[in-house]
Amino acid sequence: MELAPFEYHLPPERIAQEPVEPRDRARLLLLPRASGRLRDLTVRDLPELLRPGDCLVVNDTRVLPARLFGRLDGCDREVELLFLRELAPGRWEALARPGRRCRRGTALLLADGLVRATVTAEGEAGRRELAVEWPGPARDLLLRWGLPPLPPYIRRYRKPEGEDWARYQTVYAARDGAVAAPTAGLHFTPALLERLARQGVELHRVTLHVGPGSFRPIRTRQAEAHRLEAEAFEVPEATARALTRAKGEGRRVIAVGTTTARALESAAAGSSVAARAGWTELFIAPGFRFRVLAGLLTNFHLPRSSLLLLVAAFAGRERVLAAYAHAVARGYRFYSYGDAMLIL
Repeated sequence: MELAPFEYHLPPERIAQEPVEPRDRARLLLLPRASGRLRDLTVRDLPELLRPGDCLVVNDTRVLPARLFGRLDGCDREVELLFLRELAPGRWEALARPGRRCRRGTALLLADGLVRATVTAEGEAGRRELAVEWPGPARDLLLRWGLPPLPPYIRRYRKPEGEDWARYQTVYAARDGAVAAPTAGLHFTPALLERLARQGVELHRVTLHVGPGSFRPIRTRQAEAHRLEAEAFEVPEATARALTRAKGEGRRVIAVGTTTARALESAAAGSSVAARAGWTELFIAPGFRFRVLAGLLTNFHLPRSSLLLLVAAFAGRERVLAAYAHAVARGYRFYSYGDAMLIL
């Protein structure tokens, strides 16, 4: 499958630089799969769009302040590190930029020079293994010195502002591990969740720790040549039982975000949902047969990205790109801090 048909024109001013406040004031484009008739709404309208008994499934991963800036030991050349995961006590996997400055054996100074790290191995696409000289828990290093890992298309990503610490995090985040936010969930407020619960909408949780690969544009000419990086996920037993029961009763399962969708479809077991934990490399593109989802709440995604292909697989490429063109023309805000689309 060629990727050229998954390009679209986006004026730079449509890329959201600030989050909407309050969260649920974000705009919402409704795309019914049956009719394709678009409606311009807001996220606050969700209770009127969902039914009692619907199962809304969220990704409860928590974004770590995983970005650190440092310098080479002995000179002032800057390096940027995105800490991905702890391999063992004192050993981390990280993305390094520029990679040419971070060859094996290179010593780096982080946290205003208080923490020393040494590159012990080099991987592909800027990945490095680091030996980090830090006496306490690794999480404490990031919480004390790290920055929210805003995407580079947000102009202040090097110097996040105070609001970014709270706003680049869902209100139900619970489990540390992501280096990027599950952005569809950023629109929910406690009050909106309470309204949905009063209406009889069930809320269930999965976890998928979002890695950097989810948001990267696909560089290959054909989709089949792309390999999605593995991400840790878990579908708990209680969630699996509730969703299996709902599907058996003909009730809808609606994923909040593409990461939730991938976790659920990774746990599909025939007409049921299985409790599973591990790593998923599931790459969803047009032609994929969804076994769990009946609806999807999602933000507007980058051209040629695996996220856009997933949305196109769920609603159809032509219909999705027509919705994107409508959103551009109507002034919707795109990407992480942008507006949302609900596909039913």
